Amino acid sequence: MLANKKIDAVIVVMLAAALIFTGIFMFAPDLLGITAAATEPEYLAKMFDKEKITEIEIEADAEDWQEMLDNATAEEYISCNITINGEKYYNVGIRPKGNSSLSTVAAMPDSDRYSFKIKMDEYVDGQNYYGLSKFVVNNMQGDATYMKEYLSYDMFEFLGVNTPAYAFADITVNGEEWGFYLAVEAVEREWAERTYGSDYGQLYKPESMDMGGGAPDGQRNFGEMPDNFNGEMPNAFDGAMPEDFNGEAPDFGGGNSADGGERPEFGGAAGEAPETGGEFTPPEGGGFADFGSSGGGADLVYTDDEIESYSQIFDNAVFGDNKSSDKKRVIKALKVLNTSEDESEIEEYIDTDEVLRYFAVNTVLVNLDSYVSSFKHNYYLYEEDGVLQIIPWDLNLSFAGFQVEDASEAVNFPIDTPVMSGIELEERPLIGKLLENENYKNIYHEYINTLVTEYFDSGYFENKVNELTELISDYVAGDQSAFYSYEQFETAVETLKEFGRLRAESLNGQLDGSVPATHSEQLENPEALVSADNINISDMGTQGGGSMNREFRERENGGFGGHMMRNNVNN
Repeated sequence: MLANKKIDAVIVVMLAAALIFTGIFMFAPDLLGITAAATEPEYLAKMFDKEKITEIEIEADAEDWQEMLDNATAEEYISCNITINGEKYYNVGIRPKGNSSLSTVAAMPDSDRYSFKIKMDEYVDGQNYYGLSKFVVNNMQGDATYMKEYLSYDMFEFLGVNTPAYAFADITVNGEEWGFYLAVEAVEREWAERTYGSDYGQLYKPESMDMGGGAPDGQRNFGEMPDNFNGEMPNAFDGAMPEDFNGEAPDFGGGNSADGGERPEFGGAAGEAPETGGEFTPPEGGGFADFGSSGGGADLVYTDDEIESYSQIFDNAVFGDNKSSDKKRVIKALKVLNTSEDESEIEEYIDTDEVLRYFAVNTVLVNLDSYVSSFKHNYYLYEEDGVLQIIPWDLNLSFAGFQVEDASEAVNFPIDTPVMSGIELEERPLIGKLLENENYKNIYHEYINTLVTEYFDSGYFENKVNELTELISDYVAGDQSAFYSYEQFETAVETLKEFGRLRAESLNGQLDGSVPATHSEQLENPEALVSADNINISDMGTQGGGSMNREFRERENGGFGGHMMRNNVNN
């Protein structure tokens, strides 16, 4: 009997222990060293199957739709019904979106091919598409290949960087063909939960250009843009621009180049515009705000401990529940990044491995419409427990589609000064400070080498381009609102493959020392660069691409694939 009592007591203790363990496992797994895995939401398979084309049908009141298009830069939602792969949803919000891409299309007299943001729950609380409440559809502006953004996200994923989900999408409006787009998951709460789990951190979209498109809903300020803004740069020169101005913005920000080269001072204050003698007058009360100069925080330069000094970060918080303590953690991380040389301390505040992976991909892609440019935008800053990561976004101008005119410059873009010419590395500390450290620089080089050997030299890149070409060719051929003709698409794809081959050759050379790896060394030793004479980089599409630089399409093509004429989908 005594033995039985002892056995009963042991059983009771074991049951109690099991209950305690189960409770901890369910409600506090971190105490056991267990991190809850993010569940895979159903919308990934339903909308973002990369091997299929998502079909999106939009039905909207004809007058409401036209009014939205006519006032696209206001970025105001209207109600529509939307059918996604055969499943219909009612009273969904839709609005135009974008920064330069939006303004570029707004300036075209014969195109309404905007990118759009689609918000399932704008008018119906809780409405979602298999768990997804918001996504965007991007219009391929500046991309004659139709696959730059797709391939860029694919490359980030290949190297283990967190990205939004994406897939090609064919869109109709009121029963008429509208265009062939790329659907992309919004980088907001649902993305954060599936990526980091339910206990995710804070998210910001730093923006130095007060143009609106990338900011969270309700935080846009696009109305200040000049009426005749052409999508390339603010119209602030009072007629003093040279007649042969090519649409590319000068290097804003003042100072010297990334490795010592001189450039004109042009820091945003009133003064002389380069080579014009005209008076430069900054826009008042909005429009472009402080792009190029320091301050505001989008460059991630530490200035002081005041929250107000980082408005370009905190005014663009994705989640509305961030507190001053959240902001102070970001400022502390920036302070350590900018001032510390202690690796262990830096790694308490910066996810250095993730950041180096991001910049390895960004450099290989020659993605200058990003943190590394004068505009210092098109990225998300993720903070959790005081540690920062950088998340990619808006990649349609990768593969040298932004501020790069020369194929040699694109192919040989330097890995050790991976910022736009005219920007100093110290002005972009998230990469500049890390590259000052030999250990981090070696890791960064190793990641670039991984991309060269496993993504390009292995044949993966060319095979992927061929697969995508087969997947989308018929849709591109039938894209009635296309910025480029089908013949231009075919040329662009061949140029893209050759660019990949030449870029890999240059990267191999930069890694082994046979090709200069900085801007200044390349200027001093041009004979050592990989020749790119056999390609024209603009064939792949560039900023303001398509009709903006071709009198709104070649007239001899009779408007082939011409831009969607207003009213033709509203009948």
